[in-house]
Amino acid sequence: MKKSATEPKKIGRPPESVNTDKADEIISWISMGKTLREWCRNNDIHYSTIYLWMEKDVQFAQRFARARDIGHDCIADETLEIIDSPPPNDMNGKTDAGYVSWAKNRAEQRMKLLAKWNPKKYGEKMGVEHSGAMSLVVATGVPDGE
Repeated sequence: MKKSATEPKKIGRPPESVNTDKADEIISWISMGKTLREWCRNNDIHYSTIYLWMEKDVQFAQRFARARDIGHDCIADETLEIIDSPPPNDMNGKTDAGYVSWAKNRAEQRMKLLAKWNPKKYGEKMGVEHSGAMSLVVATGVPDGE
């Protein structure tokens, strides 16, 4: 059977089935707020394989999505730890301004990523306010005078 021209050609062999132990390990890793790419580098697996596993296994994909959500909370907690930790003092007993700037950048970058990844939970709250008059016309489908 010939494939249509619009159907993308799959390159390489399909990934093996999701190993339960590996799946549990990935879910645990991601739920701690760590990156998938780092886990893949440590385990000599290309990260795209994980996405192919998710296509094959809906349950794994759902667990992975939940782990991401939990991981986002871990990153938010880590951000609080960064900003709540007192900066070290330099040799003269003064606060190290370079460290303060570095910690601020770390916290801000995490919050920006969280706002992009999960805007409903970590994005800026947007309010819509209306002032002035508003008129409302209701069409009932019944002609006037009947």
